[in-house]
Amino acid sequence: DGSGDIHSKHFHLLSVLHNKIVNMNIIIILAVIFFHVSVVTAFYIGHGEKIANPLFARPKKRQKRQRFEQVTLDETELAEKLQRKIGAKRPALGHIVPRRMRAKGSGGSANPVIRPQGKAREAGMNNPSRLKILGGSAKGRRLDSPKVYLRPMMGKVREAVYSSFTSFGLYEASACRHLDIFSGSGSVGLESLSRGASHCTFVDFSSDCCAAATRNIDWCEFGEDSDKTTHVVCADAFQALQDPASVGIDPTLPFQIMTICPPYEEIIYADLLDAVANSPLIGDNSIVLIEYPVELQCLPHVLERKDGGKLIGIRNRRYGRTVIAMYIANPTGSMEVADSRPEEFVKVK
Repeated sequence: DGSGDIHSKHFHLLSVLHNKIVNMNIIIILAVIFFHVSVVTAFYIGHGEKIANPLFARPKKRQKRQRFEQVTLDETELAEKLQRKIGAKRPALGHIVPRRMRAKGSGGSANPVIRPQGKAREAGMNNPSRLKILGGSAKGRRLDSPKVYLRPMMGKVREAVYSSFTSFGLYEASACRHLDIFSGSGSVGLESLSRGASHCTFVDFSSDCCAAATRNIDWCEFGEDSDKTTHVVCADAFQALQDPASVGIDPTLPFQIMTICPPYEEIIYADLLDAVANSPLIGDNSIVLIEYPVELQCLPHVLERKDGGKLIGIRNRRYGRTVIAMYIANPTGSMEVADSRPEEFVKVK
C-alpha cells in the first residue's frame, strides 16, 4: 500500500510539471507573436503608412483620367486666348516628300506635297491618309487627297460627330443642307451626304482642295445623276460666312449643319467665332460644329449674335489633341436631345 501511494504521488507531480511546461511554452509563443506584431506596428506607424492585410485588402480602383478640369475660364483670359494665334503643331504622318522636293502651295502650315503610294498611285488616287466614307450609302468609298498637306478629321471623331448628328434627328428631314467650311478633300461633307443630307456646299480657299472635293463627289456618285446636290466654292472662308452672295452662295437658304475644321495655326478663333455667330447662313436650330486644338483650352459656352440671337453650346468633347464643340443657333426646343451643356465647356487639361 505504501509503495502504491508513492507511485501515485510521483505520477501526480509529473503530470503537474508537464502541464506547467506546456502552459509556459504557450506563453512564450504568445509573447513572441505579440513582440513581432508590436515591432511591425511601430514600424508602419512610424512611417505613416496604413496597415492592411494583403489577403483581405480590396483592390485599388483605377482612377479615370479626367479629360476636363472643372474650372471655368475667366472671361478676360478666354478673350485673350481667342484673339491670338495658337501654336498647335502636329507631327507629320510619314507620307511627306523631303524638304528639297516640296512645292510651295496654298494649304497647310508647311505646304509639303503628298506622294500617292501603291494601288492608289496606279488608280490615279492620292490617298495617303487612307480617307474613306465610314457610313451610309457610300460607305467604304475611298477619297482622294489634294497635294497640299492636310490633317483631316480622324475617323473615330467623324463617327462620334455623325452619331450625334443622327441623334439630333438632322437626317430625318427631307431637306438637310450642310455647309462644309475649310472642306479640304470634302470628307466631312461627303460623310454627311452619305448619311442622308440632301445638299452640301464645300468651301475652301485652295484650288487644289476644291479640285479634290470635286473628284470625290463624282467617285461617291453624288454628281449630276444623283438625287443629292453639291456646290464647290473656291473662296475665303470668312468672306463666305460674312458675305455669301459675293461667292455664289444664296444667303436666303440657311443650312441645318455647318462644320468648320480650320488649320489651327492659321486663324484667329475670335474672328472665326464672330463670323460664324453672325453669318446669315445659319437659322433657327442650325447645328454648328467647330474643331479646335487642346492648346486653346476651351471655347465659350454661349456665342452672342449682333441681332440679339445666341448660339448655345450643346457638346464639347476631346479626342486626343482635338476638341469638337457643337452649338445650336436660336434653339426653339424642337430638338430635345440638343440640350445646353455648360458643364462640358470647361478648361481642357
